[in-house]
Amino acid sequence: MTSSSTSHAFSALAPYGWDEAWADLFAPYEPEGLLPGRVVRVDRGQCDLVTADGMVRADTAFVTPPDPMRVLCTGDWAVVEPAGNPRYVRTYLPRRTAFVRSTSSKRSEAQILAANVDHAIVAVSLAVELDLGRIERFLALAWESGAQPVVVLTKADLVPEAATLAHLVQDVETAAPGVPVLTVSALDGDGLDVLVAVVSGGTTVLLGQSGAGKSTLANVLVGEDVMDVQAARDADGKGRHTTTTRNLLALPGGGVLIDTPGLRGVGLWDAETGVGQVFAEIEALAGQCRFHDCAHESEPGCAVLAAIDSGELPERRLESYRKLIRENQRIVAKTDARLRAEIRKDWKKRGAEGKAAMEAKRGSWR
Repeated sequence: MTSSSTSHAFSALAPYGWDEAWADLFAPYEPEGLLPGRVVRVDRGQCDLVTADGMVRADTAFVTPPDPMRVLCTGDWAVVEPAGNPRYVRTYLPRRTAFVRSTSSKRSEAQILAANVDHAIVAVSLAVELDLGRIERFLALAWESGAQPVVVLTKADLVPEAATLAHLVQDVETAAPGVPVLTVSALDGDGLDVLVAVVSGGTTVLLGQSGAGKSTLANVLVGEDVMDVQAARDADGKGRHTTTTRNLLALPGGGVLIDTPGLRGVGLWDAETGVGQVFAEIEALAGQCRFHDCAHESEPGCAVLAAIDSGELPERRLESYRKLIRENQRIVAKTDARLRAEIRKDWKKRGAEGKAAMEAKRGSWR
């Protein structure tokens, strides 16, 4: 690129998150006349990208490796040919963050949902009973991605009693330490000014189940009906998938939004750090246990169990923590032979301890 074309790229791509750091990463490709572009959507081996020359369609054949973590996805900054029929994406620039889950298939492969995200909004509908365990699961993936999570409780107009709404917010805050919890109503506009301020800088991905009101939020934030909206079922508050692909949308107040399809399954994928962040208070208590490998089950001197006995820690939190830790270990163990061996060793150790305890108990009965 010449200096004038570089300046043009900055002015055209800045609204989509282009900055000096991205320009430096792209510099080696400039002599070849290639263009930088941000991936707006990917489907069927092709993608739409916004470039300094406008929106272009490109083939992703050069970036379809067998590793699902390395496939092109919405939010990537790609290196694309300036022309061609078809024109091709050559590669993509190293990702700053990546939101990854495991697929619902028995193979439990990784699926990358969005790249280069600064904020992850977890949309939760107040039209149905709160599922705190699911919120914790979303937050674990969000923290693991490197993005800052935000929980947005949608359809707040359906909870007119202030005391009831405050109670629901408190429940979510307990399940989401260190995470902002916002209540919004797209119907009457309450809380939207705060949400707009959150998403006005950087890239935000919008996550949640079908019926959580994501498409409605996207339309409000963009300022026009860019996403189809369907009513949720009265019986369970769930909706059909109105969003079928991940789309990157520029916001009028600055920043970009990646809307995603409703996620039925939210499997963890190597999210140990994220789980620890969600359950930070349990990890802090664990550091005070008498034994460094305390399983928080029946060990003497367990600070976690003491916190449950005193009412400081809800038992539901510990059960959810255990569930996500076990699930994450299973996922990682499928691809990590050493971890599989360590888990088997731990199982044998616990089995031997249990057998010894039973033998001792039998001896006391004689």
